[in-house]
Amino acid sequence: MKQMDTEKLLMIPGPTMVPSRVLNTMALPIIGHRTSDFGDLTGDTVDMMKKVFQTENDTYIITGSGTAVMDMAISNTLDKGDKVINITNGNFGERFYKISSVYKADTIKYEPEWGDLADPTKLRELLEENEGIKAVTVVHNETSTGAKNPIEDLGKVVKDFDAIYIVDTISSLGGDYVNVDKFNIDICVTGSQKCIAAPPGLAAITVGEKAWDVVSKTETKSFYLDLNAYKKSWDAKKETPYTPSVSLTYAMNEALEMVLEEGLENRFKRHDLLARATRAGLEAMGLELFAKERARSVTVTSAKYPEGIDDKKFRGLLAEKYNIRVAGGQSHLAGKIFRVGHMGSAKEYQVLGTLAAIELAFKELGYNAEGGVAAAKKVLSN
Repeated sequence: MKQMDTEKLLMIPGPTMVPSRVLNTMALPIIGHRTSDFGDLTGDTVDMMKKVFQTENDTYIITGSGTAVMDMAISNTLDKGDKVINITNGNFGERFYKISSVYKADTIKYEPEWGDLADPTKLRELLEENEGIKAVTVVHNETSTGAKNPIEDLGKVVKDFDAIYIVDTISSLGGDYVNVDKFNIDICVTGSQKCIAAPPGLAAITVGEKAWDVVSKTETKSFYLDLNAYKKSWDAKKETPYTPSVSLTYAMNEALEMVLEEGLENRFKRHDLLARATRAGLEAMGLELFAKERARSVTVTSAKYPEGIDDKKFRGLLAEKYNIRVAGGQSHLAGKIFRVGHMGSAKEYQVLGTLAAIELAFKELGYNAEGGVAAAKKVLSN
């Protein structure tokens, strides 16, 4: 294998740092995926996943990325010409729109400003103005902007209509408050590599009764991502319909154990604390945060570059000199913002170290940044 630099601290919005306890499980011997042992492992993983989703709905683990379950949610519920409202206030809301378009749905875009949240009142107006909406899609936590949407309030609106409510919690589940059943979410999707802090490569999807009714009346458009195949295989034999990643299932199981050992409420509090410390540190350096205050994420923070700072030079300096990776902007925000992830297994000292490195990198590039670490420490000590 080609030598790689694996020593860098990942303060990006995923994949996140994976605890050694989780990584070590991937060295376990491979077992047969059609055995009772693997069925028990998968069943245990699904049970823990349902606790994190806070749902009684059917839940499936998919070998694939978060985009796979986004695709699964759309391809199993929308036929050609079906009307869907895609809330697109970030790059991943746009992804739901693109997937819907691939399946030739009649897409209606609701486009709040990037960095701001979707307005439930506006969503209600769109549902009232457009008859026959079959689905509404939204991303809870937009890593592209560092903003989040009010998925509980949006769910209350969708509940008053026939549409199903599809929510992406890929970068929030396990780090921010999500309650699938309380929020009236019909289909919820997530990934392994963000707040759950497992390696990339697995995803999960929950499907409620209202959604199953829609699935049963929708033309199957995918072989691998056919929800009916997963339901049939699991109900009959407690198996996945196709070969899963055994090693990643080991890792996901261990990561979920760690999530539940910490406790969801404690985990939410830790993510909120790290977010507040990161924001305080960046603002103390004189930086303007990109996301509006009312919409700010607890798992990723985005900040605008000071005038004259080059994105590639800044992030390159952080990576090469200080061994820390942060993310740049996406789409039209490329070169304009940088994004700091503080999710999963992130610790206070990692946030402080990242802020210190940011201060030093900015100073080296000609921007006098200071006070960030002190401001963050003040938040962390209160």
